[in-house]
Amino acid sequence: MAADEQQFEQFAGHPKGVYYLAFTEMWERFSFYGMSALLTLYMVKELLPHHAGKVLGLGALRHGLEFNGPMSDIAFASIIYGWYAGLVYFTPIIGGWVADRLLGPKRTVLLGVLLMAAGHAAMSFYESFVIALLLLILGSGFLKGNISAQVGTLYPRVDESRRSRGYTIFATGINIGAASGPVVTGLIAAIWGFHAGFAVAAALMLVAMVGYILGQRHLPDFKPPKMRSGATAREKAPPLTPAERRRVAVLIFVIALTFPAEITYPMVWSIGILWVDQWVNLATPLGTVPSSWFAGMDSFGSILAAPILVALWSWQAKRGQEPANVTKQGIGTAIVAFAALLFAFANLGVTAQHSVGAFWAIAGWLIMGLGWMYYWPTTMAIVSKAAPPRVASTLMGVAFLSPFAAHVTAGWVGSHFDAMSPSAFWTMDAAIGAVGAVVILLLRKPLIRELDGTPEAKL
Repeated sequence: MAADEQQFEQFAGHPKGVYYLAFTEMWERFSFYGMSALLTLYMVKELLPHHAGKVLGLGALRHGLEFNGPMSDIAFASIIYGWYAGLVYFTPIIGGWVADRLLGPKRTVLLGVLLMAAGHAAMSFYESFVIALLLLILGSGFLKGNISAQVGTLYPRVDESRRSRGYTIFATGINIGAASGPVVTGLIAAIWGFHAGFAVAAALMLVAMVGYILGQRHLPDFKPPKMRSGATAREKAPPLTPAERRRVAVLIFVIALTFPAEITYPMVWSIGILWVDQWVNLATPLGTVPSSWFAGMDSFGSILAAPILVALWSWQAKRGQEPANVTKQGIGTAIVAFAALLFAFANLGVTAQHSVGAFWAIAGWLIMGLGWMYYWPTTMAIVSKAAPPRVASTLMGVAFLSPFAAHVTAGWVGSHFDAMSPSAFWTMDAAIGAVGAVVILLLRKPLIRELDGTPEAKL
């Protein structure tokens, strides 16, 4: 049941369910980013040089990826990270189909949490490394799109501004988890080893499950046809109307526009960590800071940006000046391109490793977080508002196909890092985002007209 038909208890101007969903996603992202912060370093420093022979299926996987010839451990790790991170964003379309047709969003999310907990636990052993990645990919697919779609069901479809701010609250939960996860798991890994860091990520997935269960009564209880009793269980949903099919096509195109940003920005989680580890001066009076901590720095930037953006957009909305969500997409893509350019500038002319000032890395990561808050939560809000209700979860899963394709592409782009100068590499990364920003801003007016169904498009 959508928010148009059901009233939800409110807190601070938003349905209580938003906060439970944000809490759940916070711990899920804590686990995911905490593990991801260690993944590339773990492969390059420990798994590949010392224990690759123990891992079930890893040899066959590497042989398959080296069809063009042998590759370095850094290149192999970058491609593995790209495929892992990409498939994490591909499987939500499967999870959305399961939720819409078979189990419903609530049961599908709970199944996803359990699979992810098992995957993080399996990361604690060399032998099950590939199995762990498969469990995490499948579990995330059941969880990600469905929990994001539930945020949209809490708001009236006509209330675009409040819905956008609701997704910003939800994204803040994401970023709290994403910022704290790498710090905690990175510290534990530095003291007790990588496997201990992975084990903490597994434990925190169970906290996510508890938070989600506690919030059940504040969430709509949508049941797909196969779960309904009586004659309605045998009824087939009517086909989409021509207008709905057109709307779906426009939404898929809008989703695809996030592709350049989703190459430029997530590069900091794989190659960015290696770049920091090799080139940035991490020495402090209290000792050397773990490079994995930077994996949460962009999320800290998003946390700082969230209250500012919520207040700014609310102020603009009252005056009729708030940019449309498509325009926010373009602004965010331009911001992440600028952040990547800061890395290129910081490394320009630097030849000695560990010589780049930490300020440049911190500034770039924080600005990346600001850009993400502009383009990704607003993309979720666009899909949530415009998607035909009976395919909402599926389309939210489709939204993650852009990060899927982008992360796989980013893995290939990142495999060239050790064959280029750092400044040239980050300039290339920035150029990808800049082209994307230009395309979005040029096309924003006709897209807004299609999505809003109005003759005039606001900027």
